[in-house]
Amino acid sequence: MSIDEGPVVVVGAGIIGTTIAYELQRRGKAAVLIERDPEGKGASYGNMASIAVTEFMPASRPSVWAQMPKWLIDPEGPVRIRPSYMPKLTPWFLRFLEASRPSRLKELEAAGAVLCRRVYDDLMPLLQAAELTDMLTEEGCLSLYADEAEFRADREHIAILERFGFRHEILGSNAIRHLEPALTSKIAKAVLFPDNRSIRDPYKLLLKLRDKFLVLGGRIEQGEVAGFIHGDRVQSVQLKDGRALEASEIVLAAGAYTGKLARLLDEPIPLETERGYHTHIMAPGISMSHSIIWPARAFMVTPTAGGIRVGGTVEMAGLDAAPDYRRAKVLVKRAREALPELRAEKTTEWMGHRPALPDTVPIIGPSAKHRGVFYATGHGHLGLTYAATTGRLIADLVIGVQPPIDLKPYRVDRF
Repeated sequence: MSIDEGPVVVVGAGIIGTTIAYELQRRGKAAVLIERDPEGKGASYGNMASIAVTEFMPASRPSVWAQMPKWLIDPEGPVRIRPSYMPKLTPWFLRFLEASRPSRLKELEAAGAVLCRRVYDDLMPLLQAAELTDMLTEEGCLSLYADEAEFRADREHIAILERFGFRHEILGSNAIRHLEPALTSKIAKAVLFPDNRSIRDPYKLLLKLRDKFLVLGGRIEQGEVAGFIHGDRVQSVQLKDGRALEASEIVLAAGAYTGKLARLLDEPIPLETERGYHTHIMAPGISMSHSIIWPARAFMVTPTAGGIRVGGTVEMAGLDAAPDYRRAKVLVKRAREALPELRAEKTTEWMGHRPALPDTVPIIGPSAKHRGVFYATGHGHLGLTYAATTGRLIADLVIGVQPPIDLKPYRVDRF
């Protein structure tokens, strides 16, 4: 078999990589999926199960900067930076600061909105083709506000959504309790985002999509990438156990680990990990239909995977530091402010790595240095949200079909 006739090797078998591999295989292009973790319990296992089409705003906007000092000095705040990691993080933070320029913010908002507008155009055909439409709920997400001051503090978010035409509905206290009786009466106002639907079980979705990929003739290899062989184009992927996998094209979709792979190709990208935590509660003592988010308290609760999942927080500490599960316990304490009857029984705690770029916009597109290499990384909090669209766009590029959007804002060499 010649290189040009070989399979596409997709590095990373989370929801992004798996969706890309499935989409390629579905279109008749043979794909091999490389998974470094045989259990596949990375970010795609522990995410908050949300198709969060309203959450594309760049994290570098001034309203976030204004709260950062308060968050960082609060041991229970929503953002934590381990002091020992700060020197390594400094270059990333300088780019984060650069992304806060007003003109740049408008570009980033538009780039995120373009992807989020496409989400259901790509997600529904994917779920239908894979016979997985039952995995998507009908209910949306409620954003909670204790008073008018909290609502005004989040008004910038609402204004951006109005500018780009995303649906939302402002609710008073009676309507809120009608939708979710378990919520505290201290919530004065909420915004319903009907299009922020949830996945019934994100890990089960991932496993079922992998199964569909295999049924179509795809192949999964367990291993860790050690390097690449390339001349005028990348020809094979070298694994740490000595195996070499020939490839016609390579897609790097390894989440927060993609930065290490890019450095092997002498194409460094400013990719960090925003470590997120969740507590999954199988005996919560309450029932919920909608997911909820309380911006002032910086947590989210989603009914998913047979229970209720409480998650959120950002911890900057790199890929190798041990988890600090006090972060997960703080989130449960916050959740009880919204859900006073919530019981934390039959629980598990989890930490995972969100792949974070300083401008909040993912990298989706070809390498700037190597023919036949493509990147799909940096999706941050929106990996599940963007998965189907990223799969569509990368498959278009690999096969040679004109993508439906301009991919310039998502290019790898924009930094």
